[in-house]
Amino acid sequence: MFGRIANLFKGFLSLFVSGIEKRNPEALLELEQENLRKQIGNFNQGLASHAGLCERLMSQVRKLEAEQKDLRAKTTVHVRAGNNSAAGQYALRLQSVEAQLTENRTQLEQAEKTYKDLVKARDVAMQTARAKIEGLKGAINDMRMKQAMAEIHEMSAGMITNIGGAGDTLNRLESMVTEERDKAAGRARVARDAVDMSQVEVKEAEMTALADQALADFAAREGISIKGAAAPAPAERSMGETEKPQAQ
Repeated sequence: MFGRIANLFKGFLSLFVSGIEKRNPEALLELEQENLRKQIGNFNQGLASHAGLCERLMSQVRKLEAEQKDLRAKTTVHVRAGNNSAAGQYALRLQSVEAQLTENRTQLEQAEKTYKDLVKARDVAMQTARAKIEGLKGAINDMRMKQAMAEIHEMSAGMITNIGGAGDTLNRLESMVTEERDKAAGRARVARDAVDMSQVEVKEAEMTALADQALADFAAREGISIKGAAAPAPAERSMGETEKPQAQ
């Protein structure tokens, strides 16, 4: 019974986690990227250890090659000098060194090949993972865009439905606006008809006559002829002025 309850709890928890992952794919992708970085870091550490092994083998090979060269020279010298006993000892050591050198060279060759294969495998895995990550990023962006478009379409459909359902309200509003507009137009017409236009016309004629008189006085004073008006009367002479005699 407890096992069944535990399985049921695990199932609900798995559904809950799956739902969160579906709603937040970016977070899940970021987590996988972090895991990939950690895996690459661990792989590089192992690769560094293997590279260290290759370096040790290379150092051992160089050391054995130097020892081989030295023992060969010493063996040759003692053989030419007739020291067969010493030459035999050096020859025996040379044989052992050459055997070690052959084995180390084989190990170095295998280690170098393994190192190159590991580097290649790492690079291929990284390229594959990065390509998949980039593809997932594009897919997530496309998904978000489609979700946004779907929400916009759903919202538009809801707006159309709501607008269609609110037709009576809009009709009442239009009727009220039209009624108030007509009332305002009627009030403006009544106010306009209540104005005494005869008084306005008399006042306008009076202002026009005064303006004409002022203009005529100014023209007479300055001796200016106004087009469309009678010629101004000659200005009166002052008491001190005398008529000039006409030329003979």
